[in-house]
Amino acid sequence: MTMQNNARSIVIEGRFSPCSLLADLNNYNPDTLDLYQDLEAQQYWFECFTQMLLKFERQAGNSQPTDESAKHRAARFREYCVEEFNKLKDGKGESASLGIRNLLNIIESALKMHGFYDPWKEQKAIENNASVGLLKQRLHQLDALACDREKWTEVVRGVLAGNMFDWGAQAVTKILETNNSFGLQQALDRIQKRPWLIDDLDEWLKRMEDTPHRCATIFTDNAGIDFVLGIVPLVRELLKRNTKVLLCATINPAINDITYAELVNVIVVCCGECEILRKAYHDEHRLELLGNDQIGPCLDFRMLSSDLCAAIEKNGVDLLIIVGMARALHTNLNAKFLCEAFKLAVVKNEWLAKRLGGETFSVVCKYES
Repeated sequence: MTMQNNARSIVIEGRFSPCSLLADLNNYNPDTLDLYQDLEAQQYWFECFTQMLLKFERQAGNSQPTDESAKHRAARFREYCVEEFNKLKDGKGESASLGIRNLLNIIESALKMHGFYDPWKEQKAIENNASVGLLKQRLHQLDALACDREKWTEVVRGVLAGNMFDWGAQAVTKILETNNSFGLQQALDRIQKRPWLIDDLDEWLKRMEDTPHRCATIFTDNAGIDFVLGIVPLVRELLKRNTKVLLCATINPAINDITYAELVNVIVVCCGECEILRKAYHDEHRLELLGNDQIGPCLDFRMLSSDLCAAIEKNGVDLLIIVGMARALHTNLNAKFLCEAFKLAVVKNEWLAKRLGGETFSVVCKYES
């Protein structure tokens, strides 16, 4: 897959603006937890991320097998992160509050600082290519559902099941590393059965019986099954309702999240698998791809890339869809917007699931009209 130059693919570099969709910019706080105020959360998450650094070190070192310095740099990366974590625990951060977002940003910045720009690049490419080969089958499964309510239920379940494929979540990593046959159907079987932990699906289904949205902005999460078999069918169903879609991905690599460059390549290939996607992207310009230049997998609506903010305003976005633990749970779970918001995530952390009143692999399906 090669990079495509396209008028509907917009790269943004280093310019930020607050998003006009925020209901109250002055009081917006992206972080769901404040680790300076919540000592139980602080103890857990610092220990959790310190343990996760071992996995990141291993992945980084293995990602450059021909570079003799890779193992040393990977060890230095982990040591640096531990030093930065200790500074934050001692209250030496630059702000009065501390979110999980800040810890994830340190990890991603430190990887690049030590010469590891995208340690999961090869893994993502393998998963993207394999998933595209299964896309037609998934679309045929959805098209076979004659009832719109049943079809939309399955589309949402597909997004949630796809969100299981997160190499940054310890509970999921154990599954993926030991079970090569774990796919979308296995994930559909593993996620929580309804009623979900946060379950606004019925409200969403009722809304889908009403007037189609003018324009939806979707913030994507993981590469591979998550994007190709979860997000792409969601995009397709919205396009079938004549809703324009702004599909957004991070420019900077973050764990196994799909990047903007990968997004462009994968969508072009998916267009070859689906005429609805092809027409919307190449002919009708109803599918636009955009990049966001933030560091890390979380999402701060106070500083989106400026051209992304401009596209949101220009197209009169009336639906915001945020996918994944980092974007919809660690950040923005409680955020309020001026348009409809649909937040979808699987809680892949046992401690956080219990804090929210659920269990591992509980579902967050939060619709706000």
